[in-house]
Amino acid sequence: MCMVSLESGHQVHWTKEENYMFRLSEFREPLLRWLQGRKAAIIPEHFYQQVLLWLQQDLADLSVSRDRNRLRWGIPVPGDSSQTIYVWVDALVNYLTVLGYPDAHHVSWPRACHIVGKDILKFHAVYWPALLMAAGLEPPEQILVHSHWTVEGQKMSKSLGNVVEPAACFQRYSVDGFRYFLLRQGVPEWDSDYYHSKVIKLINSELADALGGLLNRCTAPGLNPSGTYPCFLEASFPRDGGAGRAGESVLASAEDHALVTSVKDLPLRVSHSFEHFQIYRAAEAILDCVRQTNGFVQRHAPWKLSFTEPEQKRHRDTVLHVALECLRVYGILLQPLIPTVADKILTRLGVRDTERSFKDLNFLPGYDGEKSSLEGRRLGPDVGVLFPKLVKAQDGSCRET
Repeated sequence: MCMVSLESGHQVHWTKEENYMFRLSEFREPLLRWLQGRKAAIIPEHFYQQVLLWLQQDLADLSVSRDRNRLRWGIPVPGDSSQTIYVWVDALVNYLTVLGYPDAHHVSWPRACHIVGKDILKFHAVYWPALLMAAGLEPPEQILVHSHWTVEGQKMSKSLGNVVEPAACFQRYSVDGFRYFLLRQGVPEWDSDYYHSKVIKLINSELADALGGLLNRCTAPGLNPSGTYPCFLEASFPRDGGAGRAGESVLASAEDHALVTSVKDLPLRVSHSFEHFQIYRAAEAILDCVRQTNGFVQRHAPWKLSFTEPEQKRHRDTVLHVALECLRVYGILLQPLIPTVADKILTRLGVRDTERSFKDLNFLPGYDGEKSSLEGRRLGPDVGVLFPKLVKAQDGSCRET
């Protein structure tokens, strides 16, 4: 027997009806033991703490059906057509049935990660694990909880007319541009705010200027007339930071060595962020290295170096080689985020389809005294502007500059 509310106008009337009940109260201690033994079961951490807070309070038993006379559109309870299954019970069970329960689900269960919105956390982190325990099954391996997007500080809703339409955003910013903004700015821990000028500013700054400018500058015929992947000269970039041969000047300052270290460490940082569903941190780490690379090129100004004087030519080739190696790493790491843009980077660098996996991330082998297979290779075809800069028109639409 349970109490249900029936709304009439602005009044709420309570009535009694007979339903099937799930003894959720009996699973409070098992749920606590499950979470206290696996802190990573719910991430981010403050959502884990929220569930613990719920479980430290009394859990009321859960009504898992409704009188069919009051709720006809749901699925009937098997063996009792007078009752309708509570919609959340049916919805949660689909996680198992879609995997082939009770025969074929073992391949993916419980090694599953549920990605849920913060507003339905109790259903996925309390009710669902308890139902699984009652059936003799383990809870999912992990529950990733994400926050919401607001629009200019307001909740997104049809009544306010501020719903962001993905198809329209694809037209405005391209699929990769919109993907990049969402992955770069979307933070699971707290709500993220959306407004069009913010998208344009981020895309222009990071994709068009920082990344696109670096690629265009280092592959331009004026700076790289041979159209090849230049050679790395260890004498111009010694690991110990000392002088070159016969007292020649060298490129490698402390900042230059810091760049090499940052890019060498980048794949591990990105992989760690991906594994922990912190995509925004992966993008942030890549763009930090992109900015360091632009600083490296700007410091050494290869456009000022002579094409005929041997030492300056070696320096220019080494600067370009380091910059192109950085771009190759960024292109490979960006494939899961912005696949079309990443493909344009790698194509322009002449990186083959079979050389684009994480196992191919051996950055700057010349720095370690090894030979790079790309040295002397022809660059790929000119892909044009990597990402066009956008401006906001008066009607709210975007156009390329």
